[in-house]
Amino acid sequence: AQDISELPSNSTILQTITMKSFALACLGTVSAQQAGTLEKNYEWPMEFEINGKKKTVALTLDSNWRWAHKVGESTNCYTENTWDAGTCGTEGTATSCAEKCAIGAVPKKTWTETYGVTAHKGGVDLGFVTQGPYSKNVGSRMYVLNGDHYWQFHVLNKEISWDVDMSDMPCGTNGALYFVEMPSDGGLSDGTLNKAGPKYGTGYCDAQCPRDLKWEHGRANTKEWVPNPKDPYKNSGTGNLGACCAEIDLWEANRHAMSFTMHPSLKEGVVYCHGDEECGTPGGDRFRAVTDRNGCDVNPNRFNVTDFYGRGSEFKLDTTKPFTVVTQFHDTNEELSVTQHYIQGGKKIEHPNYLGKKLGNAEADDFCQARAKAMDDRDSFTEKGGMKNVRGALKRGVTLVLSMWDDIDVHMNWLDSVMDGDDVSKPGNYRGPCKPEYGNPERLREKHPDSHVSFYNWKYGDIGTTDSAHGLNEVTV
Repeated sequence: AQDISELPSNSTILQTITMKSFALACLGTVSAQQAGTLEKNYEWPMEFEINGKKKTVALTLDSNWRWAHKVGESTNCYTENTWDAGTCGTEGTATSCAEKCAIGAVPKKTWTETYGVTAHKGGVDLGFVTQGPYSKNVGSRMYVLNGDHYWQFHVLNKEISWDVDMSDMPCGTNGALYFVEMPSDGGLSDGTLNKAGPKYGTGYCDAQCPRDLKWEHGRANTKEWVPNPKDPYKNSGTGNLGACCAEIDLWEANRHAMSFTMHPSLKEGVVYCHGDEECGTPGGDRFRAVTDRNGCDVNPNRFNVTDFYGRGSEFKLDTTKPFTVVTQFHDTNEELSVTQHYIQGGKKIEHPNYLGKKLGNAEADDFCQARAKAMDDRDSFTEKGGMKNVRGALKRGVTLVLSMWDDIDVHMNWLDSVMDGDDVSKPGNYRGPCKPEYGNPERLREKHPDSHVSFYNWKYGDIGTTDSAHGLNEVTV
């Protein structure tokens, strides 16, 4: 896959397929995962400055959000949170389901009318709840394309920056940007039957070993599929198969709390896991997985620094106004440390030295080990290879993910509130000022359906080159 720094000056927005129930045709029956062909699939354009030169990149929507239908028909293969019994369920198999069903394409108007995606200052705005022509949609997840592959970022001794507007992101929502070591070809070359690939958003993985993916490893995730009873819109569920890989969270936030987190993996690339024994479970043994599901995170609230990030001028970073996020990947003698600072109102705003001047404010092995000890956390970060394995993933190449979501299972309390049963007086347990019930998706979707997050003014280049145009005149710590 081509490195993002090698992008031609005017990338072509490929248009291949589309999705709509009354106007969709599919490939003929072959032994492969199918995709529709009647209308053209629209790849959403977004501006991105690479090494000082402005480019136009393309975004593709994750396959989980796309319509699953029978080949040559407008009949659902997946309705609400259940696979069609004859095609994919009790009478079918994971392979036959992939052969008989198509991953739908997304035309231009569907991006907005169904998924709530709009343009914003050359970037993109991700909506929360969108009433489409057939159902309500919640959030989105998308990836940056380079032709037939996902763009591969190689960020050692590089920085990436963007502007963000979090002002309409209440408790319980999450506007997230992150890297994952998912296959650059969406899984086309791993010996599976997957023929849909990146243009249809296949191949996702992350450090949580997600098992809610409808399509994994070139097949339908039908085995032991169980609908999620907590989903108020009855759309999601989980299967036996999960997809694990290293994850580098550049930004997970709403207007009340933020975090950036490193999640190493013991193995390269994507690792497919089966059931609780291999994947682990959120409420059980999280540490069975090959990845560090907890990660080494920097959330100011967890260090009892409660005036760093929030709504209003009393916070160093005021989320009622847009600001710039700059993440730098310092690689010295093959030892990685990651820093993040912000620019707002012409001021450079840096994290304080949460654990003392000696450890500074960079995510590095010594910082992460001290953080785990201070918060009495299990040091799964070190157990899963720490910064060495994070560095390995970044050196091999990672895919950029943009998403807007709510948390059906634990209501985003891990980001902006207190986890159930945690003593708020103990170090690390206070994660933000939100009441735990505010993240309940039923309440959240009813009270704040118009929530949205904007990402724009994207830049990527050598360290120190992407924030020079912001006229910095003061450093705030």
